[in-house]
Amino acid sequence: METPTLYAYYRSSCSWRVRTTLNWKRIDYETIPISLIKDEQKTPEYSSLNPLQVVPTLKIDGVSLTQSIAILEYLEETRPEKPLLPRDPIKRALVRSLVQAIASDTQPVTNLRVVKYAGEERRDEWLNYWMTYAFQRIEVQLATTAGDYCVGNEVTLADVCLVPQVYNANRVNVDMSKFPTIQRINNKCLELDAFKKAHPHRQIDCPDELKEN
Repeated sequence: METPTLYAYYRSSCSWRVRTTLNWKRIDYETIPISLIKDEQKTPEYSSLNPLQVVPTLKIDGVSLTQSIAILEYLEETRPEKPLLPRDPIKRALVRSLVQAIASDTQPVTNLRVVKYAGEERRDEWLNYWMTYAFQRIEVQLATTAGDYCVGNEVTLADVCLVPQVYNANRVNVDMSKFPTIQRINNKCLELDAFKKAHPHRQIDCPDELKEN
């Protein structure tokens, strides 16, 4: 069987979600870097794979899949051995609610395209405001769902989505002391190999000054 190929950018939170899930499910894959800074996502070659000109794209099972949440769901359905969705339907719904709070409500207004349009002079203020706004509400939701992780005591797709968003928040100096549950879950996840290996600073396209072993 052909090795899956992930087209990704090291600091893309959407790419990070997919890396973590591939690692968690112990799926070997090859990474092809796509630099968003250099607009490589807009080249004809990449656009033929992903007409939306975003990352990630995952080539697997003879198809090219786009949109990180769709990819995560596909991997969950086709590689269920190490599940990231609970069996209980109520818990599954809680996980999906948190996933959408991050992937649909938070990340889109803080991604590179939106920030460029908002203007460089407002960049950090814009990012800090929207991440703080989202985390205030996610923290309240976690008060009713969290155990060791976002929903109970098992790692789920909610954790996979949360960790990259915390990284982004730290980059723009969001006061994470206001969100102790989010911070605790993030720290616990980063103790796990699947999350460690997926970290941006361990990717092949990470700049040398940030790279970690």
